[in-house]
Amino acid sequence: MRVFLTGATGFIGSAIVRELLEAGHTVLGLARGDESAAKLTAWGAEVQRGELTDVDSLSAGARVCDGVIHTAFIHDFTRFADNAEIDRRAIAAMAGALSGTGKALVTASGTALLPPSRLATERDAASTEGAAGLRAGAEAIVLGAAANGVRSSIVRLPPTVHGAGDKGFVPTLIAVARKAGFAAHPGDGSNRWPAVHRLDAARLFRLAVEKAAPGARLHSVGEEGIAMRTITETIGAGLGVPVRALTSPDQVQAHFGWFGTIIGMDNPSSSAITRETLGWRPTGPDLITDLRENGYFA
Repeated sequence: MRVFLTGATGFIGSAIVRELLEAGHTVLGLARGDESAAKLTAWGAEVQRGELTDVDSLSAGARVCDGVIHTAFIHDFTRFADNAEIDRRAIAAMAGALSGTGKALVTASGTALLPPSRLATERDAASTEGAAGLRAGAEAIVLGAAANGVRSSIVRLPPTVHGAGDKGFVPTLIAVARKAGFAAHPGDGSNRWPAVHRLDAARLFRLAVEKAAPGARLHSVGEEGIAMRTITETIGAGLGVPVRALTSPDQVQAHFGWFGTIIGMDNPSSSAITRETLGWRPTGPDLITDLRENGYFA
């Protein structure tokens, strides 16, 4: 297959490039600038110039390929609503370009969109309320494209996709703890985050573009739920700082800022259906092992 990949030089996207090439596919990667284009060329991928707001470039890339994997998102959480709308328009453009072709469209989503405090499964629809509702519209476009002759699917990623080069939520927790001189969790720290290693996530995206059924919801979850207290204690040990419980919402907000709502998520999630339908088996290290052994505290 020739696969058009957005976010191709990102943390997850770069692993997908390697996964696809090693499986014998050709990659056309979206590149906004010269540096990204040079990386893609060096890796053996082709280059499509453009960015998420350039729907003409996105449509063109989709049309000339056998499938699309969309992992790009503008991670500026101070403008989350605006960036969610940019993402929705980008997905709509690519879905439109593939309409009636039977080609694959696989887009990244998140388990954080699902109902909290119970084990979420692939059968669960995304919440339409609050911040989650801003991303639910994108899921609806992708899943709806299946009725228009597109082999469309979504891959929901957990809050923690870990591995070498991680710049996500766990490194943010580490940075906050390093600056404050202590690691902290909300309440008793019993809320849970699912997790997956980036190479396992990349493999699932490859399996999805190859053979996911139209309208499939897939979960890239290696661990169903790790207690925030365990994550925080590991950070404390890694930095050599104490661990504290923040007992009020005001304390959490003051300590974490914009990140306060995210750290309190209770988001246990299952990938049983994904494993059964696609034969996906995570093999990478678990989150705590990765934190302890792979340079997160360097």
